[in-house]
Amino acid sequence: MTFPNTPPDGINPIDGLDPEQIALLLLASIAFEELGLAHVINAEAEKLQGAIGTLVDENGDPINPLIQAGSLAELLAANREVEKMLRTVIKKEMLLQFKFENILEFLSTTTTSNSI
Repeated sequence: MTFPNTPPDGINPIDGLDPEQIALLLLASIAFEELGLAHVINAEAEKLQGAIGTLVDENGDPINPLIQAGSLAELLAANREVEKMLRTVIKKEMLLQFKFENILEFLSTTTTSNSI
């Protein structure tokens, strides 16, 4: 996956854009962050599958048998690491929720000021 191309001069979301276009750019930034978090969550799921030994290819063969936990202690350690990462993801989700609420507030204030 590649990141989308941006104009060489960069993007100045204020010049020549109306409030709705600005809000759409901000919502797109949230969407890209959510996509990144989805990839992190998927990687953590695969980490646990590898530790358990259920991460297999199309033929049912383990993708990397060397990452399978050899003991309960190793399995619990992998679980703790995944839990720590998911806590970080949850924190980021909360920040994105705040950002989304700010965008909604921005839209409601610009709609109100435009209709006066």
